[in-house]
Parts: sequence; C-alpha cells; structure tokens
Amino acid sequence: MVDETQMWAGGRVTETSARDERPHARARHRHGGGHGYAGGAAGREPGQNARLRNNDPSYAALDLGTNNCRLLVARPTVGGFRVVDAFSRIVRLGEGLICSGRLGEAAMDRAVEALKVCAGKIAARNIVDRRLIATEACRSAVNGAEFIDRVTRETGLELEIVDRETEARLAASGCTPLVDPTSDGAVLFDIGGGSTEVVWLDRLETRDGGPPAAVIRAWVSVPLGVVTVAERHGGVKVTQDDFEAMVEEFSPHLAGFVKAVGPHNCGRLHLLGTSGTVTTIAGVHLDLPRYDRSQVDGTWLGAEQVRVVVDRLLAMPFAERAANPCIGVERADLVLAGCAILEAVRRAFPCDRLRVADRGLREGILVELMRADGVWRQRAGATT
Repeated sequence: MVDETQMWAGGRVTETSARDERPHARARHRHGGGHGYAGGAAGREPGQNARLRNNDPSYAALDLGTNNCRLLVARPTVGGFRVVDAFSRIVRLGEGLICSGRLGEAAMDRAVEALKVCAGKIAARNIVDRRLIATEACRSAVNGAEFIDRVTRETGLELEIVDRETEARLAASGCTPLVDPTSDGAVLFDIGGGSTEVVWLDRLETRDGGPPAAVIRAWVSVPLGVVTVAERHGGVKVTQDDFEAMVEEFSPHLAGFVKAVGPHNCGRLHLLGTSGTVTTIAGVHLDLPRYDRSQVDGTWLGAEQVRVVVDRLLAMPFAERAANPCIGVERADLVLAGCAILEAVRRAFPCDRLRVADRGLREGILVELMRADGVWRQRAGATT
C-alpha cells in the first residue's frame, strides 16, 4: 500500500480560523433569507411558534464521511451555540472503496437519501451561513467529484471536498473546549471511516466572548479508518492476532508525528478522542442502557479503564457486540478496528488520561463560521 500519510509540524504556534480559508471557499456557501418549508422533518416545532423560531438566524454544518452523514443546525448563544436540529445516519459511502477505488452505486444511493433529509432540515430554517463538507471517501474515489455533482442535482446541496489539513483543523476547532487548560495540551485523534487525524493541540482563550480557539502545533492524517481497516482485516470475528495486525498496520504512520512532537512528559498531556470508537468505549464503560450524549461528552477515562473496555469488546462475540445498546448492528463490525487504531495512538502516546468528545467536525465548522461573522463579539458589545 502506498503511504499517503500527510503531516505538518512547525515551531510557530498557529491559531486556527475560518479566515485562513481562500475567500471564495466560504463565500460560495453563504445564503441569505428564510425558507417557508416546515414539514417532513422529524422533531419540527408545530404551529406559528415553529415558524417564528425557524426564522431565527441559524448556521448549518454537514459532514459526509466514509461511514456517516451528519448534520447540525445551531444558533449562537452567549459563549457558544445551541443546537436546534441534528441528523445522523450510517451510510457507509466508502463500502468497497479500498478494493475498487470507486464509490459503489448502492453506497451512493444511501448517501443521497440521507442528504435529502439534510436538505429538508436546512430548508426548514433561516440559514445565514453554512458549510457542507465531504471527506476521505470522496477525496480518494475516482468518481468522487462525479458523485458530488450528483448530490447537487438531486438534493440541491453543494458539498465541498476538503483536504486532510482542513479536516484536522475543523476537528481541532470543535474539540478545543475539552482540552484541560491546566495541562500541556492534548493529543487529539479523530478516527473516521477512511482516515484518522491526530493533532497536537493547545487552547487559546479568546477575547471575543466565544469558545477557546484551537492552537495546532503539529498534525498528521493517516489514510486508514474503521471501514478501511475492518475491510482489510475483518470485523466480525476478530482474534487477538487479528487485533495486533491492525495495530501494527497503523502504528508506523505515527512515527513521524511522534518525532515531530518530540520528547514530552505524557503525564502533562492527555488524549482527546472524537469518534464513534471512543464514545462507544465510554458508553460501555458507563454501562449505559442506551447511548446518552450528555453522559459521554467530556467524560474522563483512565488508561486502565480504556484497556479493560477494549479487552471486554475483543472478548465479545459479534452477536453480543451487535446487541450492546452503545454499539448496535450497524457498527458491530467496525468497533474493533477503531479500538485497534486507538491502541496504536495509546502506544505512541501513553498518557494517563483520555477525554471523550462527542463532538468534532460539525462543531468546528459552526465555531469557525460564527467566529468569522463576529457573532460573539457583537453579543458582548450589546451587553456592555
């Protein structure tokens, strides 16, 4: 396999910002005005009050990944934002991509159907700014651009295929509030379906009244995620040898990043994970009867607690994994591949603590859009 790992490291600390984008990249996603659509979307607000609330200015962020299609719609609040609508569906857009190099017809159909739901939800709100991104599956597929054109024709949504640096930056922007301000920073990892981004991250308290800004010291993007690793090694019946093979495939991709970070006291760093893998581990650790974001997002796990849960998942038969309320049938064959990627990160950075983030790219998009529009600065000025 050709090593397509991408990495950046430098001595200069850089605050991430949507202003770093080429001007036209954001401009083409700006839309004004409200929409009269108020039907069909689950969880819509009924009656006249719904129309009034739906007309409040909102921002939209969509992330079409190798495995999932996710949407968030939010309105600014003091110091952050409030989610007013959301959508998530497993579409497995990258199914079979590793062998064929192409997006399959069934996978594209699934994604388009999910995107139609997203389009309806966006149309139901007064969206003043949006960013709709596609990641590794569309980046690497020979028919990725063709699929994006199809999405526009059939849903009206204009998706932007982002590069890996942008993906790493957006994940950092979304997760920065969970970095322990008393630490030396965090090693953030975002395990996706087709790629994994790892970022050495600090936080910078802002003066605009909004969330802390992300400071990226180094990052690496590895072209391996839960879908690609599971398709290569299997995900239904996974032995200890299979698991180690997954870890060993991923680990060499981190060598340059570890060197870039340099000798560091891992006791002063902590891991910060954003993905279905780490939220699953937190849910299983907490023995939740059903997944509950409010209990998972921000949870701290010790290194031994992580090890115990991973060993427990590895020992589970597939049927038991599928029946677990924090895993489910759709992800039961992917979770151990994610655990193997996590294990590779843990071996590279043996930190004592892992903080779990049920947030990521979409939240990063929202933060960058709102910060670029100065919404928190305007609110701070209005209260003085």
